[in-house]
Amino acid sequence: MEMFIKNESRYNLAETTEIIEKALLESNWKIMHTHHLHQALKNHGFEVLPVIVMEVCRPDYSVKMLSIDSERIYSSLMPCRISLYETTDGKIWISRMNSGAMAKEAGGVTENVMTLAFKEIEIILAPIIK
Repeated sequence: MEMFIKNESRYNLAETTEIIEKALLESNWKIMHTHHLHQALKNHGFEVLPVIVMEVCRPDYSVKMLSIDSERIYSSLMPCRISLYETTDGKIWISRMNSGAMAKEAGGVTENVMTLAFKEIEIILAPIIK
């Protein structure tokens, strides 16, 4: 089982970010926060190539897990994250956790919710991926 998936983007970083944000919002996903890790490191005197991490959530999915005490243990996997980063060769990559595969270990409600969320995010990302 691959824990993480990465694919090259067809677009530059700004375009990739914009396209993903628009597609998420059109699909009823919420962008809870966007971390610009390279900027945070720059504030501490370090230089790295751009890394942007989007924390995304579908509230109607999240509530299914978070309203059940026994499923709250999996809250550390929430919200879903999509990472966009540039490598030294100038390529832009899209990285995310393989939550569909991980969900099988959890079973029950968590498996159903995480599998559905994973499939939706993959559909959103498909047109962007090379």
